[in-house]
Amino acid sequence: MAYDTALVFPGMGPVPFSEVGRFMVASPYARELVAVADEALGYSLVDAFRCADGDYSEAAQVAFFVNSLACAHWARDHLGVEPDIVAGPSFGEKAALAYTGALELPDAVRLTAGIARCLDDYFADHHQDVVTLSFARAPREGLDAILAELDDAGEWHEISCRVDEDFWMVSLAERRVEWMRERLRAIGSLPLYTMRPPMHASAFAPLRARAEREVVSRHTFTDPALPVVADQDGRLLHTGAELRTMLLDGFDHPMDWPSVVTALRDAGVRRLCVAGPDSLFGRVPLTTRTFDVVAAHPRLAMTPRRRSRAA
Repeated sequence: MAYDTALVFPGMGPVPFSEVGRFMVASPYARELVAVADEALGYSLVDAFRCADGDYSEAAQVAFFVNSLACAHWARDHLGVEPDIVAGPSFGEKAALAYTGALELPDAVRLTAGIARCLDDYFADHHQDVVTLSFARAPREGLDAILAELDDAGEWHEISCRVDEDFWMVSLAERRVEWMRERLRAIGSLPLYTMRPPMHASAFAPLRARAEREVVSRHTFTDPALPVVADQDGRLLHTGAELRTMLLDGFDHPMDWPSVVTALRDAGVRRLCVAGPDSLFGRVPLTTRTFDVVAAHPRLAMTPRRRSRAA
């Protein structure tokens, strides 16, 4: 079967309330979802997000989830996006679960909040010195040489994400970040930001087990209405059980966006809509040279659209 249009829910990056607060209270698409989230959480999402500390607080994570779904619904009505297949790299998995019906929206909200709390609790006691560093323009052979230096020094590290052929995220000890930045610059790479909490590394298998026991086990995953591409290896998933495993794999398996792009291309996808506050997945060269990319983000959704003369 050929799929023409894909909907992608992006991984989460820092998005302050000042950038999306107006969207959450003024957009009818967001307001409807915020109301569901408020009831599921038992508190005001907007108020909690406005006052939250940190880029990845519980409220920030639920807000990113809600805003991504709202952008997808806006894209359906205003951009004519009717997807045949869905992907959700990294954090975007949660929105993909809700959009495809694998989880009911209130359950997906509670899942997102529960995992956020689990992350906070786990990393308060474990791997406190580990962060994930992202960087671009790093050819694989140059990166391998740097990682070999870490191996020789007995320093733990893992590749957590491959975003493009030369765009990576590596988890390592925070005390080695400056050294890593210097070595990357020496090969012409561009170090970007460090993420805390870190994710997508085999060292976090105990976190996976804890999240499964304390959060994921409380939810029943049904078969999705649309196929979902696994962000670890590009497999097409069609059952609730497969989506549950994909979600858990996100804790201790690396994310591989090129494998998702390959799977979508091989499935016949030509048009790709990225729904949500995205500054990465819809912009990297691998994506833009493979698909006709349509952005659906809160700022665009709040921009008045000119009515046609006929209208």
